[in-house]
Amino acid sequence: MGKTIRTDAVKDLFQAILTLENEEECFRFFEDVCTVNEVLSIAQRFAVAKMLTDNHTYLEVAKETGASTATISRVNRSLNYGNDSYQLVFERMNNKK
Repeated sequence: MGKTIRTDAVKDLFQAILTLENEEECFRFFEDVCTVNEVLSIAQRFAVAKMLTDNHTYLEVAKETGASTATISRVNRSLNYGNDSYQLVFERMNNKK
């Protein structure tokens, strides 16, 4: 079996994230915890997922986000065979509008 993210350290991190109350607190926390490139990489994957969910082509996604086809493929695999977490978050975000 491969690596798992289900460790005590990751659980503590997620519990910390769940205490954040607004966007500004998120910006401040992630600026302290991550490098700029780490946050931008995660944001890029999220943008890729949004575009794929909206039925954009790989070419459109690559052009708009700057993501490699390998990254787009990984995100697409998560969308199709993952834990449905992107869909959960997109639905919740749409319900807040």
